This record gives sequence, C-alpha cells and structure tokens, in this order.
Amino acid sequence: MEWSTSGTRQNEQNNDIANADAKEHVAKEMAIRLRDADVVGVGSGSTSLLTLYALVDLAAERGLRFTAITTSLEMEITCHQLNVETSSLLQRRPDWSFDGADEIDGALNMIKGRGGAMLRERLVMSSSPERYVVVDRSKIVARLGENASVPLEIVPESLNLVRSLLLDTYAIERLELRPAVPKDGPVITEKGNLILDVKFADVQPALDSTLRSIPGVVATGLFIGFNPKVISA
Repeated sequence: MEWSTSGTRQNEQNNDIANADAKEHVAKEMAIRLRDADVVGVGSGSTSLLTLYALVDLAAERGLRFTAITTSLEMEITCHQLNVETSSLLQRRPDWSFDGADEIDGALNMIKGRGGAMLRERLVMSSSPERYVVVDRSKIVARLGENASVPLEIVPESLNLVRSLLLDTYAIERLELRPAVPKDGPVITEKGNLILDVKFADVQPALDSTLRSIPGVVATGLFIGFNPKVISA
C-alpha cells in the first residue's frame, strides 16, 4: 500500500486503530524528539506506526532526515513505502528508539510481544542509549499480568518440552499456542519460531530470567530493567 497524503493516513488510522486520538497525541509528542541525521529504532504496533507517521510528517515539515532500524519486517516495509531510509543493527546503532507496550507498570517493567516481534524489539531496545515507550493510558497497570499474557518465542522442536516444564513449574491460568489468522496453523515468527501465550497467576521481575533459562525459549515478552522514558497521553 502506498500512502499519498496525511489525510489518507488519518482516515485509515481512525478506522483501524483503537484509541486512535490518544495514540496520535503521544505519537506527535514523541516525534518532537527528532534531530537531523538521527538513527531511530522504530518499534512495532499501532502506536509505533502512528509515531512513524508523525516522524515522517515532522521531517518533511522541518527538512530533516533520519534513518530507521525497525523491529519487524512489517515496519521495514512501511518505511520503504514512506521513503524512509532503513538500516540494520549490523550496520548502525540507534541514537534512540521508541516502541509500544502491551502493559507497563510503575517500575517501568513491560509486557510486549503481542505483534510477535519481541526478539527484534529486545535487540533494538538493548542497542539504544535512549529508550522511549509510547503508550495510551490503557496500557499502564498496577502490576504486570493484570490483563496481558506473557508471550514466549520458542523453537518448534521444544514445544512439548517447554509446555510440560511450564505446567509443572508455575501457576498458570492459561497457556496456548498462538494461532495464525487467517492462515491455518500457528503463528511463525520472522525467525521461524512459535509463540506460546502464557497467563501466569503471578508475574514477578525474576520470571524473565527463569523463563529464558528453559531450553528452547528464544525470547520472552517480559522487558525488565530497561527503564524507558514513557510518553503517554
């Protein structure tokens, strides 16, 4: 899809994105951060998408240029459609990065990965000296796991092992292999892995490291200790 005007994008946003007005507000607040020649880590999800649009509009208005390092193939394609130059972590390091979150608590710990891109999101965020999270108020929670499940990216061969170890070790309210829509079968990540969505009865910061010690777990959606600056409506 090619984007022709800001007006066209606005119409599509309002039709397809929940809480579009609040998300657009935080997107514009984030875009003000842009400096000429910045290398920007571009996150995934609807709020990150609106932030990318705001960056493109601001850059055009002020005659700025920037390079994007994206956290997903989807956002990389969108950058190409918007004529935004892209690079990779093999070539550049972000000056700063932004991303959304499924949940964020008062200690700035997060659950991410509803879009299935938590591995690249973790790499980009870890590589960024300045980290921002753009969220609307619905994503701010008193404790992690109030509403969101914790996604786990696992290698396919480990499915039965990981599921058994999780059920034997943790108090789990729900555990499911994420299905693909509209294709039949499970979601396959960009690295060829599967995603388990796990609703834990209790989510503590130490859970991230213990989950990542399970054989077959490549990444978790728990982002602990990143201490991002939060931009919120």
